[in-house]
Amino acid sequence: MMRLLSMYAQPRYSAIAQEFGLHPAQAIVLQLLAEPRPMGALAEARRCDNSNITGIVDRLEERGIVERRSDENDRRVKLIALTSEGERLRAELNRRLAEPPEALTELTEADRRALRDILTRAVEGT
Repeated sequence: MMRLLSMYAQPRYSAIAQEFGLHPAQAIVLQLLAEPRPMGALAEARRCDNSNITGIVDRLEERGIVERRSDENDRRVKLIALTSEGERLRAELNRRLAEPPEALTELTEADRRALRDILTRAVEGT
């Protein structure tokens, strides 16, 4: 069942990212930027090579969504930060992703509450 949920979620995520003109990998990086982060930290979070992140960040930077900044503690390190446009886009993307998929809206209120409670316990490990 979890495999089916995962298979359902990926196309939905891709479709929502495309609504904002983003590749899914760009949308993920956007979501990871709640605060400025070094390129290496983004690569680690995405479990990919630094060169992949560089390409993603380059494309986001071309659109004015992110900018590179020097780290105050180590100027050799480049931090990736959202621009004001990036913050707006991230908020809109997160709002859209938070909307429940149609399959969940068709459940009864009692079923939605039960599902929420079960998933909460699973995530919290209780």
